[in-house]
Amino acid sequence: MSALANTMPHGLCPLVSIVIPCFNGESFVAQAIESALAQTYERREVIVVDDGSTDRSSAIIDSFAPRVRVVRQPNLGLSAARNAGIQVSNGSYIAFLDCDDYWDRIFAARMVSALETGGASIAYCGWQNIGLVGGRSAPFIPPDYESAREKILCLLSDVRWPVHAAMVRRQVIEQVGGFNPMWSSCEDFDFWIRAAISHRLVRVPEVLAFYRHHGDGQMTRKRAQVAEQFWRVQRRYFQANPHLIGLLGADLVRRITDGALLERGYACFWDRDLSAAQKIFRNVMKTGYGSLRDWKYLLPALLPLGVYRRVVNWVDSRH
Repeated sequence: MSALANTMPHGLCPLVSIVIPCFNGESFVAQAIESALAQTYERREVIVVDDGSTDRSSAIIDSFAPRVRVVRQPNLGLSAARNAGIQVSNGSYIAFLDCDDYWDRIFAARMVSALETGGASIAYCGWQNIGLVGGRSAPFIPPDYESAREKILCLLSDVRWPVHAAMVRRQVIEQVGGFNPMWSSCEDFDFWIRAAISHRLVRVPEVLAFYRHHGDGQMTRKRAQVAEQFWRVQRRYFQANPHLIGLLGADLVRRITDGALLERGYACFWDRDLSAAQKIFRNVMKTGYGSLRDWKYLLPALLPLGVYRRVVNWVDSRH
């Protein structure tokens, strides 16, 4: 337990609600639940939301009763599952753990201590990819957003912690309205910018959260969809908060939205993920963004995918 919690009567330690959404997570959900139950911070409740699973997930989840509270619903998506867990939770602090990820045993203790001593509304920590090759599994500590000179700009450019590498006060969730089910990806980015821009953050500079990569159709593999929805989340936030365009400047806003979308398209293009690159480039062209050099790469994306592939392969063969 945290040093802070050790100095407080048990009944005064804030209750932490851990919400675990699960859809067909039979391969990993047991480890996620065990990770939540193994936390050294004792004042916690674990809520598992079975989002219409059709595999063995339901039976695995039931095997942990009564140590976890189970909520069942039809398959409504990740945002709706998290919101369902929030709705039945009782904690003054809430943390989210996807069914294929896990935590260090001291995660909750460290986060509660940071929130209680720092007077912040959201705590976030370092994290690590598990299962990636090519040097992409190095531990990562996100920047200290609260002390940054341009906190708003940094957050709107990218929130560099996954959803399970944070803990948030219940009041914040109630103020921003939880997760928006309209997003099929980047719902966490949408949630964090709405929550973090207007509330105080505290960073815990330790790697306490682990993000598992696997080949079961994870959202992070759907590059075009993720890129498009990230961009749409940004644009929607600016539309709802037009004063920020005046604060940051229209050129900078375009650079962190349309320009960032173009960069994601280039990343797919150079990886020769041409299906994703084509979709992203077509969205960029709708905005009119880019230099003449950029449009040399953008315009061929208007071709049918098969023709586009042949053109790129032909150019490759000449180099």
